[in-house]
Amino acid sequence: MEKQVQDFLTYLQVEKNASSHTTKNYAIDLREFGRFLGGKNFQEIRYQDIRSFLALLKSRSFSKSSMARKLACIRSFFKYLSRENFLKSNPAAGIATPKREKRLPVFLDPEEITHLIEAPAQNTWEGKRDRSILETLYSAGLRVSELVGLNHEDVDFFSGLLRVRGKGKKERVVPVGQVAVKAMQDYLSHKAPRDGAPGFKKPLYINRFGGRLTDRSVRRITLKYAQRISLRKGVSPHTLRHSFATHLLDRGADLRSVQELLGHENLSTTQIYTHVTTRRLKEAYEAAHPRA
Repeated sequence: MEKQVQDFLTYLQVEKNASSHTTKNYAIDLREFGRFLGGKNFQEIRYQDIRSFLALLKSRSFSKSSMARKLACIRSFFKYLSRENFLKSNPAAGIATPKREKRLPVFLDPEEITHLIEAPAQNTWEGKRDRSILETLYSAGLRVSELVGLNHEDVDFFSGLLRVRGKGKKERVVPVGQVAVKAMQDYLSHKAPRDGAPGFKKPLYINRFGGRLTDRSVRRITLKYAQRISLRKGVSPHTLRHSFATHLLDRGADLRSVQELLGHENLSTTQIYTHVTTRRLKEAYEAAHPRA
């Protein structure tokens, strides 16, 4: 089955424009499934084998979201095999996806956001870079992969717009606030310890060696300043994205606009934030209304 797995991963990268992160996770999931099958040929796999694999995951206390992701991977693989005429029937067809737990996103209050963004020192190149990263994550509601993928030519300083490459390499244009633009200009005007090579696709955010920052580096930067100001919540770059969406809805932005800004394919993905804002309205009502 290994050859078919490798062909499938190539198909994801070349034809589906899947990210390296997605491809890597699918490779891990399929090899885990292959070990469970014990060398069984993919043409011998039946519906019951996939059900047994899911039962094993459940017995090992995997979360429903992890099980759903692994099932989505297996489904895509068998759909590919069926399309390429390696299989007459798809054994994954008809298997229901485990219902995911509805977890409300963690977000920060505006005051907490301000303290976090102002935490980096502004007398060093690194501090100016980190301030710009935090400002941009919150101002534009970017995923961390979208932030590190930004190049110099993706920024329109005059109009305050960013060209962003989201999931599946889909591009969108998003506004970025003037405060974030100013922080970006301050960072770029400060000489870097070692600048990267000039030319096309020059990364916007770089490390001290001139290379493009990684997702992990940005997570580490965000956590460092969260700990510095003693934030108790589990803060990550995605927390700033959650905060961006929550604050927009709190202040009257419509759901469709927030969906476009976040780059969500389905409106149902964005609707999780309405639960957050509704809960906050109820809390305010119960705290203030005399007959609540």
